[in-house]
Amino acid sequence: MEQEKIYRLFTGKVKKVGQKEAENKMDQEWESAIFKTVTEGPVHLTKTGFVGDDVADKKNHGGPEKAVFAYPVSHYESWRRELDADIEIGGNGENFAVMHMDETSVCIGDTYKVGGSVLQVSQPRRPCWKPARRHNVLDLALRIQKTGRTGWYFRVIEEGDVESGDTFQLISRPHPDWSIEACNEVMYNQKDNIGLNESLASLDLLAESWKTTISKRLSGDEGSSEKRVFGPNR
Repeated sequence: MEQEKIYRLFTGKVKKVGQKEAENKMDQEWESAIFKTVTEGPVHLTKTGFVGDDVADKKNHGGPEKAVFAYPVSHYESWRRELDADIEIGGNGENFAVMHMDETSVCIGDTYKVGGSVLQVSQPRRPCWKPARRHNVLDLALRIQKTGRTGWYFRVIEEGDVESGDTFQLISRPHPDWSIEACNEVMYNQKDNIGLNESLASLDLLAESWKTTISKRLSGDEGSSEKRVFGPNR
């Protein structure tokens, strides 16, 4: 099996796009750092992300548990076919475009040496309304959930310089039964399975936001996902 490496590394600044007075909500003005560009050469990675890589909504994005977002290159062919749209690599706002790892092969707590840094898988990405706005597909967040093509986040254990072409050297895999795919299955398709939800919430290396969501579900206090998946798009 070919060793995984960073196929492309993306960073970006916050960008304002759209028109204030647009009638269609999908065309109205909005702000995001989802419009990232390929970055050549080494970039310093800190506990909260790459130097020069911005976050617009710091309440729901970014921070130590979402320092780096990875997305498989292989998903783009499916999106282009299913949406009949020209969605290019980087179109989901990822930092790492990867070729030989995906939601079935990456697990919570997986720890990798990457360039001068050490990274640890913290959670699957829970898609919000911004990719939908970018690609003009109202229900894109729901499609991402349904297909399981979510990508995942890393937390930074050791800061360092990282660049395209750096390889992922697996240091440890403490939770081999909890792939990103398995986590997504519980979050979206096994809401009533108390045992699986309790097991997922008990993972020591799962991001706190996921633990909180599962705990609220188990106590009957889980909120609606409407705001997250559709936001101001409708």
